[in-house]
Amino acid sequence: MKLKEVEAFDAFMKHGTTKAAADAMAISQSMVSRLLTGLEEEVGFTLFKRTRNQIEPTAEAFAFHDSALRLISSIRDTQKDAEAIANNQMGNVVIAAQPLFCDTFLLDVVKRFKERHPNVGVRLVDVGMQELLKMIDNNTCDMALGITLEADTYGASVTSLARCSARCIMHRKHPLAKQKTVPIKSLQNQTFVELMPDSPLRSRVDYIMQTIDIKRKIAAEIRPMRGVCALVDRGVGIAVIDPIAELLLPGTNVISRPLDPSIEWEIALLTSKRRPLSNVSAAFYDEVHQEIANLINIGVLQERQLI
Repeated sequence: MKLKEVEAFDAFMKHGTTKAAADAMAISQSMVSRLLTGLEEEVGFTLFKRTRNQIEPTAEAFAFHDSALRLISSIRDTQKDAEAIANNQMGNVVIAAQPLFCDTFLLDVVKRFKERHPNVGVRLVDVGMQELLKMIDNNTCDMALGITLEADTYGASVTSLARCSARCIMHRKHPLAKQKTVPIKSLQNQTFVELMPDSPLRSRVDYIMQTIDIKRKIAAEIRPMRGVCALVDRGVGIAVIDPIAELLLPGTNVISRPLDPSIEWEIALLTSKRRPLSNVSAAFYDEVHQEIANLINIGVLQERQLI
């Protein structure tokens, strides 16, 4: 069954004659007649009663017309979808990311992306690094944003976006707030607010503190980085944070200082090795790169190190 035949049938049923159908379709009357004959042969039942120079639809033709309308509507919707996909205006993007990223710069990425692709759905899934890597491995997300403190990347292609240097934060009345740079040795016996032990950043901090024999008092542990900053703002203790968390500090009493020596890692964008990015996913990917460049420009992040 050819689409042109169904369209000719629809035009005939709407306009009543082959001539009017031909005018509506901008084709010849004889072409309409051939298309109708071809459709009738394909459906296997009589669509028209024929007299000398006229044809009239049968009861079966009226019943079949409803199906023809649904088919034409479906095909036209499919054509619109194809055009939308070609213009990056249809589809869904699923991004797995660490909660801190979902709370901060990814919100600006989503805003700009939706302004340019209003009909594309976006789903941000906030997960820890292990779950993030599993989602990439299982193809349950289009891309993921994490940090390179985790070496095992499952089936992921990893693109380094920028370099991070950990920051030490404290209440503005804390003695360490007077220093422009916080020597790690000055953290001896300080009271800390910490991420949970399964956090990659917490693991790195624990390792460094143990290596140089720094003892610290842990006042509280909490999973979200937003919670760490909020407790520091309340004077519960100091903390070592991801520099992205500085985006959470405006309007608080929290001061951020660099550490000496620095604790560094990279933000990585992960994609599946087995499935290419769709056009809309690639467009979101580009928006992420633009936002990372903005964060580098304002000094939150640093250029990644080229090897």
